[in-house]
This record gives sequence, C-alpha cells and structure tokens, in this order.
Amino acid sequence: MAGSSPLDSPEELDDFSDSGSDYEATLKATKRRKRLVPGPLLPKRPRRNAALRVTSSPSNNPIPTSPPDPSLQQQPSSLGTSRQTVVDEWLDSYKQSRKSGLLVLINFIVQSCGCKGVVSQEMLDSMQNAEIISTLTKEFDEDSVNYPLCTPGAQLKRFKAGLCEFVRVLVRSCQNSLIYDEYLFPSLVSLLTGLSDSQVRAFRHTSTLLAMKLMTGLVKIAVLVSVQLQTTQRRFDAEKSKRELDRASDRLEELQATFRELQENREELSSTMNSIFRGVFVHRYRDRLPDIRAACIEELGVWLKTDPEDFLNDGCLKYLGWTLHDRQSPVRLQCVRTLQDLYQEKEFIGRLELFTSRFKERILSMVLDKDPDVAVEVVSLCLLMQQRTEEGLTEEECGHIYPLVYASHRALSSAAGTFLYNKLKSLIDSDSQEDNRSNSAAFLQIAISFYIQSEFHEHGAYLVDSLWGVAGSELRDWETMTAFLLQDAGLMYEEEGVLIELMMCAIKQAAQATPPVGRTQGKKMILSMKEKKIQEQDRRRITTHFIPLLPQLLAKYSADAGKVSLLLKAPLYFELEMYSSAQWLEKHLDLLLSQICGIVEKHTELTVLEACAHLASTLCSESYTFSSRAHVAFSQLLDGLTECFGSYLSDLLQGTADEDDTYSAATALKRIAALSSAKDPTGWKLFDSCLELVKSGIESIAPDKELLVSALKCAGLHLMWAKVNVVNSKPAEVELKRLNEEVRSFCRVCRTCLSAHQAEIRDQAFELLCDLLLLYSASSVRSEPALQALVHLPSGSLRSELAAFLLDYIFIDAEDVELSAKEKEETEISLLQRKRNQLAGYCKLIIFGVLDLTAATDVFKHYNKYFKDFGDIIKETVSKTKLINPIQSARTVCLSLQQLFSEMLTDNRSREDLSEIRDLAKRLAMSFGIDLQRVRQPLLALHKDGICFAFRGSPEGEEQHVNVAFLEILSEFSFKLLQQDRAQLTDFLKSQCPSAALSWPSVRVYQRSLVARSTSKPREQQDGGDTVSSRRSPVAKRKRTAAPGSASSAARGSWLTSISIHSSLPTPALTSTVQKQQTKQLVSRKPRAMESDVGTGLSELESENEFSPVSQMRKVKPTKRRMSTFTKPTLDQQDLNSHLNLLSLIEDREREEAEIEDYESDSDSPYTLPSTRHTPASILDDLFD
Repeated sequence: MAGSSPLDSPEELDDFSDSGSDYEATLKATKRRKRLVPGPLLPKRPRRNAALRVTSSPSNNPIPTSPPDPSLQQQPSSLGTSRQTVVDEWLDSYKQSRKSGLLVLINFIVQSCGCKGVVSQEMLDSMQNAEIISTLTKEFDEDSVNYPLCTPGAQLKRFKAGLCEFVRVLVRSCQNSLIYDEYLFPSLVSLLTGLSDSQVRAFRHTSTLLAMKLMTGLVKIAVLVSVQLQTTQRRFDAEKSKRELDRASDRLEELQATFRELQENREELSSTMNSIFRGVFVHRYRDRLPDIRAACIEELGVWLKTDPEDFLNDGCLKYLGWTLHDRQSPVRLQCVRTLQDLYQEKEFIGRLELFTSRFKERILSMVLDKDPDVAVEVVSLCLLMQQRTEEGLTEEECGHIYPLVYASHRALSSAAGTFLYNKLKSLIDSDSQEDNRSNSAAFLQIAISFYIQSEFHEHGAYLVDSLWGVAGSELRDWETMTAFLLQDAGLMYEEEGVLIELMMCAIKQAAQATPPVGRTQGKKMILSMKEKKIQEQDRRRITTHFIPLLPQLLAKYSADAGKVSLLLKAPLYFELEMYSSAQWLEKHLDLLLSQICGIVEKHTELTVLEACAHLASTLCSESYTFSSRAHVAFSQLLDGLTECFGSYLSDLLQGTADEDDTYSAATALKRIAALSSAKDPTGWKLFDSCLELVKSGIESIAPDKELLVSALKCAGLHLMWAKVNVVNSKPAEVELKRLNEEVRSFCRVCRTCLSAHQAEIRDQAFELLCDLLLLYSASSVRSEPALQALVHLPSGSLRSELAAFLLDYIFIDAEDVELSAKEKEETEISLLQRKRNQLAGYCKLIIFGVLDLTAATDVFKHYNKYFKDFGDIIKETVSKTKLINPIQSARTVCLSLQQLFSEMLTDNRSREDLSEIRDLAKRLAMSFGIDLQRVRQPLLALHKDGICFAFRGSPEGEEQHVNVAFLEILSEFSFKLLQQDRAQLTDFLKSQCPSAALSWPSVRVYQRSLVARSTSKPREQQDGGDTVSSRRSPVAKRKRTAAPGSASSAARGSWLTSISIHSSLPTPALTSTVQKQQTKQLVSRKPRAMESDVGTGLSELESENEFSPVSQMRKVKPTKRRMSTFTKPTLDQQDLNSHLNLLSLIEDREREEAEIEDYESDSDSPYTLPSTRHTPASILDDLFD
C-alpha cells in the first residue's frame, strides 16, 4: 500500500537505510550543548563533536611557536596539479601538532568560502563551533555577493575541481590511520555541519559540497573495509574448520583481532557517515539554493552505486523520488541522470521495483518538462526502464513519448526517435537467418503504419529527422523503398503515398545534411569534414540509384497529383552533372524531360505545375552542359501550349466559344503561366492577347475566373521578364516607351479588376500590381539612368483603389462558411496566408517609396486589432518607416490615430472605442525604442500635431473643440519624452488651448502625463519607522511572491500540448534558510514568522513534518526592528540586534538572486509541432530584405 511505503512517508526521513543496517543512529559524542544566556535566546547552535573540545594531553606534542605550515593557506585554485604533495605536507604538520594542523585546515575551509576572517588558536580553544561561525559571519566582509563557488566562467570549474580533488586525496591519504583517530574527522565533520547550517550562502554552499565529497570518500573506504571484513571472516572460518592438530591458534587470534579491528573501523565509519547524512544531507538536499540541492543529489547517486548493499533501498531512493518534483530544472536534471546510472545496472533493477511503481507516473509526465534538457534525459530514462525492467512500459505509457518525435526541439525529438526506433525494432519478428534487407523492409512497413496512425501527415520531414541518428541505414535503403514502389509489394494506396513522402524527406535529409525548418535552434549549422564527406557520398548514391528509376516512378504515378508532385522534387537533390558524365545517362535525361512534359500536359493542379516549373528552371540553368536539351524540350512544350491557346483565342474574344473551348483555353493558359515563372515567355508574344482577353472578360456578365486569372498572370509575368531583359541589354528609346505604355495599360486593367466580384481575380490583380509597381519604381532604376523612361508611378485613383482593397478584403474578419472542422481550418490558414502576402506587398510599396508614408495610416490603424495575424508585418513596417524618415513616420503614427478618432466621432461611438484607440497608442509608443535622445524630434512633432488637432477649429454650427479628448490618446506617448521636452510641450499646450480649457478633464490628463514622475520614497519610509542597519549594508529588496495555489489550479490539457506538468504526486515544499526570531526579541513589533530550516529550534521530527506535502511554506519577510529614540538599549541587546540584523541583511541579499520558479508554470510549452505555414521570419526575410 502507498501509505506503508517508505517512499510515501516523508516523516521517516531519519531512517535513510533499512532496519538492521549498519547505518543506525550511533553518533558518538555529538550531543548539542546548551548555554544559558540572559535575555533573548540565541539561534540554534550547530552540534559540535566533543573531540574538538579536548585539551592537549601530555602525550600530545606541544603547539609549535613557529607559524603553521602554509601549504593549505592558499586557495585550492592555486594548488596546481600536485595536490598529493600539498596533502602530504599538511599531514606532516598535523602529525607534529594536531591542534595547529587542524587550525590550518579550518582556515583553509574558511578561505575557500571566500571569507576574509581567520580562526585563531585562542578561538579554537575557547569557543564553540557556533560561536566561531558567528564571529566569522560578522567578519564576512565580502566585496560582492559572489564567492569562489559561484564565480562565473572557467575559474569556477577549476576551483570546484581543485576543491573536490583535495578532499578525495585527503580521505585517501588518511584511510588507514587518521580517519580513525577520533579527532580529525569528527572535528572536520562537526565544523562542516555547523557551516552547512549557516545563513551565509558562501559558508552553506562550500561546506555542503565538502561534506558531500567527504561522504563519498568515506563510502568508498567503507566498501573496502566491508570487503576486507568478509575476507577476514572467510579466512577465520576456514582456519577454524580445520582439524585441531592442523589449526594454528596464533593465526586464529590474529584473524580474530583483525576482524575486531575491522568491525570497529566499520562502526567508526558508519558513525561518521551517519553524522554527515543526518547533519548535512537530510537538511541540504532541500536547501533553497539549487546548486546545493543538485550537489546533494549528485553525490547521493554515487553512494547508491558505490555501496548498494547499504544505500540502495527505499529509504534512500525516496529522496530521488521527491526531488523529481523540484522547481528548479538543474536539480531535476541531476536527479534524472542519477536514476539513469541506476537503471543501467541490471543487478539494481530488483531493488528499484517499488521506486519504479511509485514514481513511474511522475517520470512519464516529465517528458513534457518545460526545460528541454530535462525532457531529453527523461526520455532516455524511459528507454532504460523499457529495456531493463520486466514490466517495461505499456503501450499507453509509450504513447506519452511517441508524439515527441514531432517536437521542434531537435535533441528532444532525437531522444524520442531513439525510443520509437527501439520500440519498432522490438516489434519486428525476424529470425537470425533473415538478412538486413528484410529487416529494413519490415522496419519501413512499421514506420509507415506509425506515421499513418500518428495523424500528423504534414510532418514527415520531422519524423525522418528524429529517426535519422538511429535508423539512418534503414532510411537510406533506397533499393528497398523503390522496390516497394515499383513492384507489387502489397502496399495500400495511402501507404504508397506515405512511403513516397518519407523517401523524399530522407533524400533531402541525406543530400542537404541539415535539419528541417524550426529545428536549427537559431544556430547556423556548420558541417565537419566527416559530415561533408558523408553528405557527398549520400548524394552520389542517390543520383546513381534514382537516375534510371525516377522516369519509371514518374510514369507509374503520373496520374496521381500528390505522389507525382513529391517525386518531381527528387532531381533537385541530384548531382545533375552526372547526366553529362556518360552517354548512356543522356537517354535517362531525355526520359525525364519527356515525363515532365507529359505531366504538364496531363495535370492542371497548381502544386504539380509549380513543381514542374521549379524542376524546369533547375534543368535549364546555364551551369549545366545539358541545359540546351532542357531548353529545347520546354520550348517545344510551350509552342504546343501556345498553339492550343491561340486556336481558341478568336472565339473567346468574340464570345462564341463554348464551355469546352473555354476550359481547354483556360487549362492551356494556366500551364503557360506556370511555366512562365521558370522560362522567359516574351518570345511567344502573348501579352496583347492576354490583355485583350482580360478586358473582354471583365466586361462580360459571367467571366471565367480560371481563364482571367491565368491571363492576368501571363501578362504580368511577361512584363516582369521584359524588365529583366531590358536591364541585361541596351534597348532603344522606342522600345522603352512601348514597354512603359504596356505597363500603364496593364495597371489600368488591374485597377478595374480590383472591383471584380470573384475573389480570385481581385487577389491576382492586387498581387501583380504590387509587384509591378515595385519593379518599375524609381528606386529600381536609380542605378540605371538610361532606364528612367520605364518608371511608372501610381495615379491618385490607383492609390485609392489599393487602400480600399486593403480595408475591404484584408483587414476584415473571415466569413463563417459551413465546412467540416478540418476543411475550415485549412481554408482559414490558406486565406490568412494570402492576406499576409498581400499586406506585405502593400507595405513594400510604402517602404520603397512607391507610396507616400501617409499611406501607412491604413496599415497602422489596424496594428492592435489584427496584431495576432499581421502584427509582425506591421511592426516591421513601422520600424522601416522610422529609418526612412523618423519625423514623418511619427507624424504618420499620429495621423492614423487622428483618423480613428475622427471616425469614432462621426459614428457617435462610446468611450470604449476611445480606450481601444488608447491601447493602439500604447502599442505604437513602444515602437519608439529606448534611445530617447534619438526620438526627441519625432516625438515632439507627434505631440505638436496631436495638440493642434485637439484644438483645431470646428465648422460653424458645430460644437467647439470636439477633438479635445484626443489629448488622452496623446498622453500615451508622454513617457518617452525628456524633461526639457515636457516643459516645451507644456508651453505649447498653453499657447494653443483657450485659458478656460486648462480645467477640462482631457487637458488635465495630458498635463499630468507631461509632469515628470517623482522618485519613489525610500523603503524605510514606506514601511514606517526607522531601521537599524549596518554601515555598509544595502537596502533589502522586496521578494517576489506568487498567489498560493495558482500553479495547481491550471486545468490539465492534452498531454502533447500541455503547458504545465501535473501529477497526482504531491510536490514537497523546499525550505529556505533565514533567521527565526523569538517574540521577546522584538521591542514594539508583532512577531513575523520567518521561513527556516537552519538555526531553528525544530526537532528532526518537526522538520520532517514541515517537509510533508500537506504543509504550507511559511512566508518569508525581512524582519526590521524599530527602536525607541528615548530608550537606550543595553549592550547585550545592541550586540544581539546588530548580529540578527546582519544575518537578516545577508538573507536579503540572497533574495536578490533568482527565486525558485514554479515548476507548473503557465508559460507556453516549448514543444510545439512545426507549423506548415510560412513563419513570420521567413516572410519578412523574403519581402523586406
């Protein structure tokens, strides 16, 4: 039962080992001594071993008058690599005088903490440990909050490694002698225990690390002693089993004496380890500092592996289970890595059964940990649990991990891919006689089934990338894949499509050696020489294998638009020069070109035609020697399509064509338009006929949208190619004028199309207009003065039509159409993508000077309302306009707000609309950046325009100053103003507004925004009363707090997309370290509870209850005292108050560090499926560069 399990009982914290173990509470001479003092009680004093209070006996060497050996009076980082020499020198000095040697070691530890204080011989003789630590705390005059163990950079690694190595060498050097002298190690453990209870973080952190490393060394020695004990016992039994005549009595006595000595040594080691475990680990594994908690868990893992007989039990494993709930990711990461080391050992699995059953649910939930590094290690841990344990993981439990192969974090997806690969391989029922080819075929079949059942059909590239590291050989098995497709392998229709998709993704992955979009983590991947060599080899293998087989595949699937559009991408990853390397390969090139032309003539789907055009553009590249053959093939194709279109043209223009003729002409023109994006169509002279076709179609009652869209696209691409040809040649003036006239006539036709009823015609016309106006703008020929005649500026009516299109068809909510959920989502995504492209095209016209900056008002007005859909594009436009003309850009921002305000007044809307405009103003104000000096003049111009608008005279018969409420909107920009500009604007406001208007609410709101914010009061005044603080102590900062229970109140969502990890397991409260004060210490204040697990009077049982899941963490507030100015405190009270205040300030400084963040945060999960839409970054790169 869960209630009886040690893993479920935090109250059993003392029993860190099973009953009957050697590790029982056998502390020797470690009782805590209490000292009665008058007045308020001092904080809890750490226990101190009695051996440290032993005075010198006659047998001890006298304390030398010469200074102690200085070998340890330096930082570990300066000890160099010869730490054994340093330890040996110190041991020599210790053997001469135990007290002086111990003093040197103590000061070495104190200096390692970063403390400048020194422990003298008198302090060591006359003071308790608590008094020594208290004195050092007062003298801890550190320069900053940093100390050696938290120093950033490589210095930290060197220091920590040196300190840990020193402890290891010290324990190893003392393992046969000084470790049992009942003076050195008990004294050292007592000091480290006291320091680990300190409120000074440097003391607590350093001493805990030393104590944990010391414990690790002792555990290793204890294992050796146990082995020697068992060996001696066997020898004793063997000797005793001999006949009495053959038995050597002296040998028996010697073995018995050795056995007793080893038993005593084992008990001594057990007592010392008990002291460290109970005095340091039990308290510090839940310290408020994550580094301390992580260090404790790391060393616990070493103890579990080194001495499993004594430590690998439920009493110790429970600490790992509880730490899985830690709020800091480094601690959870260390805990998971510790568990990985345990599950890798087969002989440990039996001891981990109860732990596995108790914490499996928690481990599975952590695959969605908000820290990707933790999630990666958890998936690896789940794989070990699946492989090592008898029960493994059920299919439902594995279902928590499978979808992570589609995660955007590459390391996590690769770990999930490894898990999936091992799971799929375990399902393949193959005997040892089958070869690798059959294994590969079986794997591909199971992978296809998984891909179909996972229902993420647009993310094949991410599945391939996840499996690439472990299943690279199977995914590179092109022979098996093509055999499946070309032979009758029994694949279903859907399975063939999935196999083709996975095969093409694998070809791309092998040829490019780069992960798919979204998995690069913002870093540009640089391939090593080995990776480049593998990439070249894979590319040659792909080319050699697919050159003869690709025409066969295209022929088989030529009627399937989805499959053939995927197969047409394969030559893009070939080494196309190989077609020219041998004569027998040229026939395969001819077959490929023939298949492409046949596919173009057979299909009308846009995706297939675009794939053919892309491949045609690649094959016609001048960099290949066979490009002339490709040019001939596609020219012949265009000749046939043009002839087909021309045969129907006269009937179309006269309106006598029937539906079949119209359809044939439309499909031919659609294919021509698709190929025109890859090949220059100007030689076929289609512009005039397409333009006439559009004119007649627009005037007709029921125009054919497919025909008109294709005609518009053909005519537009003709003008684009014409501009390219003009730039590359030296045309005559007459030709330039003719081309300019064609552009003007086409723009007039497109402007007419903007008011068409069919959305497809409107959208095509708008997009072509944006592209052509930019291509024929003044900025495009700035470097070519001879081409100035080509410049075409949009007329006023065209500008108005473009702006109206923006408002009527882009900044408008989508209409509800009755479709299925999936179809509706796909429709909305495609519609939004088209709107984003159109908006980006319009913004390009503004950025490149085709339209005035004032035209941006139609864009800026919708920044807040449509921020989710177009926020990135509008933000980029705002920033670009500021680079073009900062002052005019600011005035445009103000003008957009004025237009919205005027519309609000015209429509008689409520003040809720005013608040919406103010929200827009807030967002636009943030775009001015933080360099206030650079935005001074733009902001002044914005404010002055706004003030003039607010007090602009109204026509006769209307209310005077109806725009005065605009000042409330303008006040949102005041926080960016400098002080001198605020005064200037105040005077300008008074000069513009009537004297009576200064008392109007809107004017007063704006005036208050121009007043500089006063500095906040000192915190002592806010709290009331005076504070007693030290001369060099900083003012304490306020601690961030969170609403209790806010994390646990979040509802659990889908396990793949959840934004927080919930579990039925209670999360243990992690205590912090602050000073607990008695009520009578405070003079005239009510006591304030302070959180502590150090320096309190709690017993261990009370500490356990505090750790219980049902307990609540106590509030941590810095305690400040206010002393009466009429009552002079006694000297004892002054000393006590200064001591407590110093500790409070030390703890306040600790609060300045990052708080322990809530594990169940409400932040977005980093594990999102990669989007199939264009990302904002890619659009901005394509459209604004």
